[in-house]
Amino acid sequence: MTAGPLARFTVLDLTRVRAGPTAVRYFADWGANVIKIEMPPGAGDMDMGGPRHGPDFQNLHRNKRSITLNLKEPDGRAVFMKLVEKADVVVENYRADVKFRLGIDYESLKKVNPRIVLGSISGFGQDGPYAERAGFDQIAQGMGGMMWVTGMPGQGPVRAGIAVADVGAGLHCAIGILIALLERDSSGQGQWISTSLLQAMISMCDFQAARWTIAKDVPGQAGNNHPTSIPTGVFKTKDGYINIAASGGHIYKRFCKAIEAPELETNERFATDKARAANRDALNEEIGKRTERFASADLVKLLNDAGVPAGPIYKMDEMFDDPQVKHLKMAHPVKSPKLGDIEVIGQAINMNRTPFEMRSATPEQGVHTDEVLKEYGYDTGAIADFRKRGVI
Repeated sequence: MTAGPLARFTVLDLTRVRAGPTAVRYFADWGANVIKIEMPPGAGDMDMGGPRHGPDFQNLHRNKRSITLNLKEPDGRAVFMKLVEKADVVVENYRADVKFRLGIDYESLKKVNPRIVLGSISGFGQDGPYAERAGFDQIAQGMGGMMWVTGMPGQGPVRAGIAVADVGAGLHCAIGILIALLERDSSGQGQWISTSLLQAMISMCDFQAARWTIAKDVPGQAGNNHPTSIPTGVFKTKDGYINIAASGGHIYKRFCKAIEAPELETNERFATDKARAANRDALNEEIGKRTERFASADLVKLLNDAGVPAGPIYKMDEMFDDPQVKHLKMAHPVKSPKLGDIEVIGQAINMNRTPFEMRSATPEQGVHTDEVLKEYGYDTGAIADFRKRGVI
C-alpha cells in the first residue's frame, strides 16, 4: 500500500450519522491520518446513526483509527486540544451551538493551532433563525425544494430514495476543506468552512432552482419525465421498464428510425421540440405502444447502437451485477475484524496516479486509543488514569 496523496494531513473526526462521515471519508480513502473520536462506553449517547456492524456504519468509517475521548470532561478537552496542536483538520456536524458549549469552536481551536481548518455541517446553517434546529435529511429535502419536484404529478411530495441532502452536504464540506487547505499553502492560516443540509439541497436542485431565480417559473412534479427534455422518461417493455432519453431533433430522428416508427417523426403533433413538449403525454403513450414489443435488454442495445441514450432500471443486486459496474469496481473488498470479508462502496473519483485505497475496515470503538495517545506523548500510567476516570 502507498502512503496516499493526503497522507501528510491529520484529520480529527468528530462526526456522526451520515453527512459528516461522508465528508471525512474522502480524506480517509486518500490516505489522511484520520482519528475518529468517539465517546467512551457509558459516557453518553453520541447518536452514531445505526448499529456499528450494520452496512451504513461500516461503509462510512473505513480507513480510520478510533479513539474514545469524553469531551465533556476538562481532561478530555485538554487531550483533544493536544491533538489539535498537530492536526490539520477538524470536522464536526453537531448542532450549531454544541461546539461552543464544548469549547471546541473555531476561535478556540485557532488559539491552539492557527493553521487548523474546521469543517462544520449543520442542518440549516451556523447562524440565522433556524441555526439551533436539528438537521435531518428528509426535512432538508422538503425545505430545499426537492420533494416538490419529485414524484408523479398530483400525488403529493415524494422524498428521494437516498439521503441526498446528507451526502450532498458531506461532499460540499469535503470540497470546502480541500479549498481551505490549498489556500493555507499561500496564507499560512487555517479557516472555518461550513455548509448545511439545506444549502446542499438547494445547490443540488440546480437548474430546477434556477428556473425560479431567473425565469420566476415554479417547477412541479414531472414524475419519470424529464422536466424539460422531451421525450425522456421511463417506458414499459415486454419484460419490465427502461429509461430512454430521446430529446433533441437529431436524437429523436435516430430514435424513430431505430424503433421503426417514422410516423412519430412526421406526425405534426411530434415533429418539433415545441410540438413534442405540448403533446408529451400523447407522445409517451405512442412510444409505449412500440417499446412494449421489445425485451428490455434488446431495446437498450438497439437504441444505444443507434446513438440514442437508453438504459435499464436496476434493483441493487442487478446493478452490482452489471459488467460496467463491475469494471468500475464500485464494490470494494475489505476484511472486517468482526464481519470477515465484506464489500463497501467505492469512491466515484478516478485518479490515474493516486487512486484511493481500502486499507482497513471500520475500526472497533476505541481500539486505537492507547496507540494514538502514546503518539502524542501520554505514557501508560497517564492512559490508565484517564481510563479509570472515564476520560477515555
